[in-house]
Amino acid sequence: MPSTSSGPKGRGNWGSHIGFILAAAGSAIGLGNIWKFPYITGDYGGGAFVLVYLVSVVVVGLPAMLSELLIGRKSQKSPVGAFQALHEPNSPWKLTGWLGVASGFVILSIYSVIAGWAISYVFKAISGFSGTAEQITGQFDALYVNGWETTMWHSIFMILCIAIVIGGVQRGIERWNKILMPLLVAILLGLAGYGLFGTDGGDKALNFLFYPDFSKLTADGILSALGHAFFTLSLGMGAIITYGSYMKKGGSLTRDAVVISILDTGIALVAGIAIFSLVFHYGMEPGQSVGLIFKTLPVLFAETGPWVSVPFFVLLSFAALTSGISLLEVVVSYFIDERKWSRTKATLLMGGIIYLVGILASHSGITMPLVGMNYFDAIDVFSTNYMLPIGGFLTVLFVGWVVTNQVKKEQLKFSPTIYSIFLVLVKWVTPIAIFIVILHGLHLLPFVD
Repeated sequence: MPSTSSGPKGRGNWGSHIGFILAAAGSAIGLGNIWKFPYITGDYGGGAFVLVYLVSVVVVGLPAMLSELLIGRKSQKSPVGAFQALHEPNSPWKLTGWLGVASGFVILSIYSVIAGWAISYVFKAISGFSGTAEQITGQFDALYVNGWETTMWHSIFMILCIAIVIGGVQRGIERWNKILMPLLVAILLGLAGYGLFGTDGGDKALNFLFYPDFSKLTADGILSALGHAFFTLSLGMGAIITYGSYMKKGGSLTRDAVVISILDTGIALVAGIAIFSLVFHYGMEPGQSVGLIFKTLPVLFAETGPWVSVPFFVLLSFAALTSGISLLEVVVSYFIDERKWSRTKATLLMGGIIYLVGILASHSGITMPLVGMNYFDAIDVFSTNYMLPIGGFLTVLFVGWVVTNQVKKEQLKFSPTIYSIFLVLVKWVTPIAIFIVILHGLHLLPFVD
């Protein structure tokens, strides 16, 4: 086995290039692909939204991902130390790294709750969904308000994340992504194959996803596609910087960023095919909002049986786990790098604190003072609308305007033309696009409902 001591002492490196690709893709491929992408695609009319999303991945997501990989590999440090290493000690840009660590912390505290729901639905699927549509959808409503049951599933998910991260870069994160990612892809392809060839909804699903009807596309839909392209690639939260910091020198960052983006986007589209095939087969409407996965699909699974529903919720749980471990690693890596803690101490202590904070998200009836929302909703809104876009905005400004010379020196293996395109995107197009997403989150765009 390759040594884990290469690079800065005690940090570890990926044991293989494919291990890094699977881990980075696993970070990006999560609930955003299999839970959020299908329901927002349904809400915003299908093909036209998908087209805008694909363009957004290229002009926003890809340059931002390449920027984060560059910062991580060049510095060989976690987010806070990375910005200082590339600029200067006590650089104010380290606040961008701090924002990434804070994002990883708070997002995992609510992400684990959704992941816990997915795990609970594996067991519900094994038992079989039965009863009227109201009874089946009511199962989720009952779970949502049952804080102690939700806490139990949240606990199971956090234990899994902690157990994997405590194993280290190679023996924990890389090893488990090599197991989980191929299983995830195999299950998803099986479900998509069933949707396309085993139901009458396959053709309708393809038409809905890939034939754009621009009359259904609104300004809000365009901005949601732009924001989701950024969110789904796990950007702005320090995860890609952290994973990039475990890379060995050499190799093409451009190729890696493209491969990861293609894997992430492809998974989202295949998930859409699998889900909408069932939706159209049973004559349901595609625009079912957030209830699509935990309310609408279980009603359909009552017809298909456990042999479809069990793999689906196992898939959803695997996707959540690969992303969850990357969020925890962002926080852990800071304490290993900057505070010189052991991996065991950092993982157990910070994972435990995140777990305790997540219990607040498990109890949806607890309203936070001042904001007038429960913890889950408040963090969801605050992280999606502000923390991640601001983190991503500052990151691309840093690469495009502050450390441009270091970009030239790093082994990106750009042709002159590709380098020129990247520079225009990272200096102008990507930050402007992300800034618009921030304005959208602040409700400062008058032309958007």
